[in-house]
Amino acid sequence: MPSLSCDCLAHRFGNAADGPQRVWCYGSDMTDAKWQVVRGGLPVPAWLEGRGGRPESCCHRVMLDAVRYVVDNGVKWANLPADFPPYRRVHAFARRWQITGLLAEFHDRLRDRVREKEGRKTDPTAAIVDSQSLRASANIPRSTSGWDGGKKVGGRKRHLVVDCLGLVMAVAVTAASVQDRDAAVPLLEHLRETYFSVRLVWADGGYAGRLVDCAAEKYRLTLEIVRRSDDMTGFVVLPRRWVVERMLSWLMRSRRLVRGYETLPAMHEAMVLWSMTMLMSGRLAGRRPGAFSLATPRAR
Repeated sequence: MPSLSCDCLAHRFGNAADGPQRVWCYGSDMTDAKWQVVRGGLPVPAWLEGRGGRPESCCHRVMLDAVRYVVDNGVKWANLPADFPPYRRVHAFARRWQITGLLAEFHDRLRDRVREKEGRKTDPTAAIVDSQSLRASANIPRSTSGWDGGKKVGGRKRHLVVDCLGLVMAVAVTAASVQDRDAAVPLLEHLRETYFSVRLVWADGGYAGRLVDCAAEKYRLTLEIVRRSDDMTGFVVLPRRWVVERMLSWLMRSRRLVRGYETLPAMHEAMVLWSMTMLMSGRLAGRRPGAFSLATPRAR
């Protein structure tokens, strides 16, 4: 098996003790092609721009592979294989990136590159919003979990806004008891503050009602409800809504996201972004047979 090579900032300017001596052996490990994609999208640290701080002493490639292993395989942090750095160090790395916004910056850079590769402008003009209820593990506090009466699921609910390619623009994790239209308010507010070009948002019937007027008056967004007709039976691909449904299925490929494992909702949101960075880096590096595609499904 090939050994890893690394040209990260920690090795170029820092004092990385855990070098590229690791052997590439897990399916979640980045290939050299993926690393080159990721390397170009990594945030620039403050110390390199003269804003204080000091060079990191950890190999970025090894750290990212360790986080990807947790997201892809759903293991506990303490169960990381021995060829990765100590799990406390890896968890601190992931937590620091989540708190400081480096993860969101890294994710957004990859998303912009995917949009450019697909012939789209980096600034989307339309979006789709939806939610997904998940069962919660035993460590989830009752204060951040609830019961979704519609889906008959007890646990948490993740609310997402995606663009027309199915790439995540905003994510929020709440108790499963929170109504979709209530959770959508801060999402739409974030959408208006971050993406000035967005004018149209598609949603299902769960977002109908006062939210439509609120989106138009307060956020200057047209919230269009895509409904199932009364004569529809069984599974039907609905216009626009299939995009976000497909994205939700992409997330379920990451075992860390099939259930609510994170004690903090913010960390679950970070896991969604980590999962999307894995998908997008694979897309940019070259799609393997059976990997996800952004193409529109053919009409039957």
